[in-house]
Amino acid sequence: MIIYPAIDLKDGQCVRLVQGKKENKTVYSDTPGKLAASFQSQGAEFLHVVDLDGAFEGSPRNLAAIKEIAASISIPFQVGGGLRSREDVERLLEIGASRVIIGTRAVTSPAFITELLADFGPTKVILGLDAREGMVAIEGWVEKSSLRALEFGEQMRKMGVETAIYTDVSMDGLLQGPNLASIEEMAGSSGLKIIASGGVSSVDNIKALKKMESLGVSGAIIGKALYDGKISIEEALNAAK
Repeated sequence: MIIYPAIDLKDGQCVRLVQGKKENKTVYSDTPGKLAASFQSQGAEFLHVVDLDGAFEGSPRNLAAIKEIAASISIPFQVGGGLRSREDVERLLEIGASRVIIGTRAVTSPAFITELLADFGPTKVILGLDAREGMVAIEGWVEKSSLRALEFGEQMRKMGVETAIYTDVSMDGLLQGPNLASIEEMAGSSGLKIIASGGVSSVDNIKALKKMESLGVSGAIIGKALYDGKISIEEALNAAK
């Protein structure tokens, strides 16, 4: 199981939001490249990067910071946040992202995912599946759609998506642990490889997710818990083994 340290970008800074709310922002670093390099030096094998401004505004806004990250590390990284066009996707892959995360546009235009999968393949294009109270959340988690998360996951798998980052928005940034029941249900029913996100904050959380590997849980994203010193990358990696 892969551990993904998270870097959330807003106005070029590394921040954390609570439950995706812009007003609940804490700034942790003004140097995204140095932070990424630090995660790599601590043993991280893959990074998770989100352009929060892009998620809220509908197109990438932190390209300079993402370029800085790409230039500072040799490990792969994935990027999401506001990728609504093929040009956005191409730009991020050209910068150096190993794969891109498509969220809102997959909901509003499923054909867009089909086109990207045909052009770039399922190892380069993965799904960002964000849920609030069992329903898909879009537009930077601000809006709740009328789509049931489980049904949407199953639909995307049938369309050729292989991997999804599944986030229970209500748990994000609270350090109260992930919604294990919903993660297990999504992994078991959708057929997707699930990267768990939202509330992962302890060794016990990671061990619980590790037990779901046979269902398809392939990784865990850790954000606030790392920044607040609740868990180290070394501890997380050891638990994932």
